[in-house]
Amino acid sequence: MQYGMIIDLNRCVGCHACAIACKAEWEVPADKGRNWVHRLGPAKTPEGLAATYYPGLCNHCNEPSCVPACPADVVEKTFHDNRTGKTQTLRVAATYKNPVNGTVQIDRHRCLGCGACAHACPYGARYINPEIKNEDIGGEGIADKCTYCLPRVEQGLEPACVLTCLANARIFGDLDDPDSEVSRYVSKGAIGLTSAAVHIGPNSRYYGNKKDMHLLTSTSAPTGTGKPSASLRRGFIAQLTTEMKKAGGLGFLGLAGAVIASDSDDDNG
Repeated sequence: MQYGMIIDLNRCVGCHACAIACKAEWEVPADKGRNWVHRLGPAKTPEGLAATYYPGLCNHCNEPSCVPACPADVVEKTFHDNRTGKTQTLRVAATYKNPVNGTVQIDRHRCLGCGACAHACPYGARYINPEIKNEDIGGEGIADKCTYCLPRVEQGLEPACVLTCLANARIFGDLDDPDSEVSRYVSKGAIGLTSAAVHIGPNSRYYGNKKDMHLLTSTSAPTGTGKPSASLRRGFIAQLTTEMKKAGGLGFLGLAGAVIASDSDDDNG
């Protein structure tokens, strides 16, 4: 199973109901967003004058760059497939890809709040929520993003944005099921936002007429992952130091020193 979402640009009216529903469902701070709606155009394209919207969210990628970027210690986690009754145990960090449904999730109890995953995401789909704290670590907050409303889906409900969409422009389902509506959209030409620099298999996909799709892909496709800033690395060091003090050991000093040296080199270069 691979959950995915289709956004039909032919239907989207840019009302922002999806973004508001997401904030209400997950208590997202007013200045943050698990999803967003950007207006594009009017602009000329090879297909003609275009004006559309870019409703963005986490793409729950096939090869998510955020997963290997997570520096949290890995632990064993068991995943249960309710359809088959089978279980699978993997070693995962705080950010991981669920092998049963293909979603990318965050373990709030183990997230360090370092921001490495947010900087690794080429879609800008992650942010640090200062209103959610890891009580064991403290810090400025922890990472948050769209989860495809997995707790709702597991109860047989639709994601909040899908339920609220006034124009039925959002369609959610199993991309591995050839008879699902999302799979039918893929057969009609729905695509994920990719580029020569970023091709990690996004499972949130878009469908629309040629001119609007040209405008979307030419303005909103990812161009690459950002390099972690000096402030991010310093924040990461602070998190490591906190963990080291709690553990009463010196195991992280070598790593911290290496990051500090790299930080100094970049600041001077």
